Amino acid sequence: MPMNEHPILGQVVLGYSPMIDRQRKVTATRLTVFPQRPDLAPEATPLLAALATAWPEGGEALLLNVASEPLLRELLACELPLHIGLEVPAFLAADGALPPLLAALHARGTALYIKGRPTSELPKPVLGCFRHAVIEQGEERRDGAEAEGGSARSLGFVQAGVRCASDVEAAFGRGAAFVLGWPIEESVARGNGKSAAPNLKVIVELINRVDREESIDRLEAVLKNDPTLAFRLVRYINSAAFGLRVEISSFRHAIMMLGYQKLKRWLALLLASASNDANMRPVMHAAVRRGLIMEELVRGAGDEQMGSEMFICGVFSLLDIMMGQPFDQLLKSIPVPQDVFEALVNGGGRYVSYLELVRAIEQESLFDIRERAETVMLSASEINHALLRAMGAARQLE
Repeated sequence: MPMNEHPILGQVVLGYSPMIDRQRKVTATRLTVFPQRPDLAPEATPLLAALATAWPEGGEALLLNVASEPLLRELLACELPLHIGLEVPAFLAADGALPPLLAALHARGTALYIKGRPTSELPKPVLGCFRHAVIEQGEERRDGAEAEGGSARSLGFVQAGVRCASDVEAAFGRGAAFVLGWPIEESVARGNGKSAAPNLKVIVELINRVDREESIDRLEAVLKNDPTLAFRLVRYINSAAFGLRVEISSFRHAIMMLGYQKLKRWLALLLASASNDANMRPVMHAAVRRGLIMEELVRGAGDEQMGSEMFICGVFSLLDIMMGQPFDQLLKSIPVPQDVFEALVNGGGRYVSYLELVRAIEQESLFDIRERAETVMLSASEINHALLRAMGAARQLE
């Protein structure tokens, strides 16, 4: 079934965040699922069918955080694909009717996570069904809840709600197995930015040259200073995400096939993924997805130029963190459309509301998602379809 024929996506509100390991690699996506209305009970089977378009079986791991008890109970009774895991609130894990369902899923290899601290000691067989406990940021682990034979000390934990690099460092310092959240809330002091890595500087130079529509020979001359970058460019354009029917064998061929506008998009993606700093991996992950989601949010408008500019806006929205410089300095050297400049430098213009919507989706905030959706006049179904299409496109890029 095509993604736009999934009515279930009009019955839920979705938010997402990455699960990050100690090497700062994103190992899974956590998808938070809210019912559109409190009295609405979305069904599990249609939801799983819709999610399969973006997270097919055998692909990236998906962790579902479901804010509807009827839907969660129904999911617990399903034979879930093995790449899909579930968070189970601690109060629900103590429900006497759940142990057989938990045991069956555990026996199949489903990743189960207990969310929060149990108010009372769980039986060992129940506790043994869970891989980790998901602990919210700032929630301390009490000795009383971790007594031998009781609960969390034998599990290990996942720290949820991280917002910056220091949160990540602190969580791993306390022994977290993973963290959940976006460690991207870092302030960038004016004039105190780090110097860009050489490959970043080359990409910025290429973007400027493409903006001026310089000759292929001049563009190739820049790449001669960074053969690794040239290889990455050719590899990207050979990926399925670009949908080209002929294989690209050289940078010259790539320009001829793509044209300058698509080449600029390509370079924007590279700029958002060129850092060698491990702490930048989640930031780069976010930047690429922001661009793809923003582009998908306006696809229905039929304005190709707006879609391209929204993509650039999303991809560039974290450059200040990646390059250690404020936007008003960065965008002196990187040419962007005026609406993108207004959104990133002045926090205004027609694109900023879409950027705020994506940020709300990243924060998994139901109230903020609804508020931003009203601002841009998009329905839950339109937003959710855009999100899943973007996740599918991101998977192809990787």
